[in-house]
Amino acid sequence: MAESDKNEIYLSPAPHFSSGRTTRMLMLSVVLSLLPVAAYGIFLFGFPALRTILVSVVCCVGFETLFRLLTRQKPRAGDFSAVITGLLLAMTLPPSIPVWMTVLGALFAVVVAKELFGGLGANVFNPALSGRAFLFVSFPVAMSSWTAPFSGASGVSGADALSSASVDAVSNATPLSFLKPGEGLSSLSPAEVAARAGFDSAGEMYWTWFTGQRGGCIGESAIPVILVMGIVLLLFRVIDWRAPAAMLVSAVAVTWIAGVDPVLTLLSGGLLFGAVFMVTDYATAPQTSRGRLLFGAGCGVITALIRVFGGYPEGVMFSILIMNAVAPFLNRLTGRKYGWTPPAGKGKSAKGGAA
Repeated sequence: MAESDKNEIYLSPAPHFSSGRTTRMLMLSVVLSLLPVAAYGIFLFGFPALRTILVSVVCCVGFETLFRLLTRQKPRAGDFSAVITGLLLAMTLPPSIPVWMTVLGALFAVVVAKELFGGLGANVFNPALSGRAFLFVSFPVAMSSWTAPFSGASGVSGADALSSASVDAVSNATPLSFLKPGEGLSSLSPAEVAARAGFDSAGEMYWTWFTGQRGGCIGESAIPVILVMGIVLLLFRVIDWRAPAAMLVSAVAVTWIAGVDPVLTLLSGGLLFGAVFMVTDYATAPQTSRGRLLFGAGCGVITALIRVFGGYPEGVMFSILIMNAVAPFLNRLTGRKYGWTPPAGKGKSAKGGAA
């Protein structure tokens, strides 16, 4: 076979752009930005968090490799996409979730939500959030059992009823439990919310929740690190600012209208983590600038509506998955037709000059 016959030809619609960045480089950048978040989560929650992170990453890489071998495809663990899925999934799980549940979540995230859709770049829904959603609807008790930071205690949670293994967890309320407008908390001032949460002042409450000293998922508590890594990713142009900014602004606006303190909206739940690491996913977010603004705004509004009116305390996961389904439509709605210019206005020529 001639050497020219061995060249691979790739067909895709115009326009064509070339860049020195590769998929592997971008994925590695995200992995490096997630490592400090993971380290902060381990600092807060100790060995249970480390165990969950390691199991999630190893299982995601292993399941992807096994699936591709079984389907006679080339393994691609070297592109780090499975590592990102494992890290993101672990960041959205309670620290003390049973190991076998983490394994199930990784299996669903990689095989069902990613590979069965065609693999990297072809998935419709965020794989990590899909895995979390599967665990959330299957094991709601375990997924809502929180570990107090620095507890180091071996307590009993509701998850023990679902696992034969011992689960190191203690009951610990999350900030969202103090912010539900439906329970009359929207009429309370920040100082009154702080008193209900056991703080001496609103400032103490803000600082405690900002530094992650609260119950929650592994990644959502690392707010200082999330902000720093978000800035780094923006400066290196790994992520686009539009979707995160639109999500945060719309979520704060809707909850503020409902009477919730905007600062508490930002410091509670996984809003900041979702804005930096989830809505910026390349495969499941719109590709156009206007589409990303609409995508982020939709995520923020749905998150706020679930928090205010829904039966669940948190809405970040559901809002992003819902908007993932809308992303292809947003691409069509906001797409640019190359080579086409708007019709000339009255008194103007086709090139926009004076007639």
